[in-house]
Amino acid sequence: MDYDVFNGDADGICALIQLRRADPKPDAELITGVKRDIELLQRVPSHEGDRVTALDISFDKNRDDCIRLIEAGAEVFFCDHHFSGDVPVHERLTVLMSASPVVCTSALINGRLRGEFAEWAVVGCFGDNLDTTADTIIGKMSYSVDRQALRQLGVCVNYNAYGASAADLHIEPAALYRRMQQHKSPTAMISDDRYLFEMLTDAYRLDMHAAQSAPRAVDDDDLVVVSLPDASWSRRVSGVLGNDLANQSPNKAHAVLTDVQGGYLVSVRAPLNNRTGADDVCRQFKTGGGRAAAAGINHLPREELGRFIDALRQQFG
Repeated sequence: MDYDVFNGDADGICALIQLRRADPKPDAELITGVKRDIELLQRVPSHEGDRVTALDISFDKNRDDCIRLIEAGAEVFFCDHHFSGDVPVHERLTVLMSASPVVCTSALINGRLRGEFAEWAVVGCFGDNLDTTADTIIGKMSYSVDRQALRQLGVCVNYNAYGASAADLHIEPAALYRRMQQHKSPTAMISDDRYLFEMLTDAYRLDMHAAQSAPRAVDDDDLVVVSLPDASWSRRVSGVLGNDLANQSPNKAHAVLTDVQGGYLVSVRAPLNNRTGADDVCRQFKTGGGRAAAAGINHLPREELGRFIDALRQQFG
């Protein structure tokens, strides 16, 4: 049995599209979820001979289940760019990992496939706010593309992944993957499935417009902290708003707090001009994790807000 396990954002989806265009596995079981749902290997049963592909989910958060699977006789290919911690060496575990702040999973897969499906890698990079990396890949392509359209697709597919549950999303990530992977390239998808592209674009613009009036709990030379209300649109923009603010003020760190029951959903962006430290801050809290440039906390209790802001100031002040 084949299992394709992937983050439901643009990077995870586009990494899998590249792999499955190179090596189709139409009967693979898809396991994914909202952006913050990353402990996905726990959903994979332990069977000898199974083949598991894990993309854009933290190895650190899935280590025990990865070991469970390989010890049961499954083969695991794990590709990711988040903090990994210790990675065991095993004959049935193949890893392709880098914590560099200028790569994402789609970029790693693009390198593995020698640019065979580079347009999809570009969309994944744009989704992870790695515009410079996307432009580098575009520069190596033998034909021209509509950069703005690919960037818009990446941003909107990434935006679609954010939410407390699938009920917050416009389209469930596995369904979005199936719809996107039918097309040879994102350019073809934008042309042939115009309704999907425009639906996501319009929804993104509407939610981002609502976010423009969000109050700033902190706004100084080094740090901006934005507070959003408890609403579906807030949860949907919690990550892309951080990216947008980071692009506007590349020398500042940004945090977006979304009000949830008993606390906050947190999204942190390190300064674009110094993409380090976001994961160091978030891993200080129980449900925190991520990568150097962008990280988050699934649930920050209200009583820990002061400690969180102090940690931000210590890291970025």
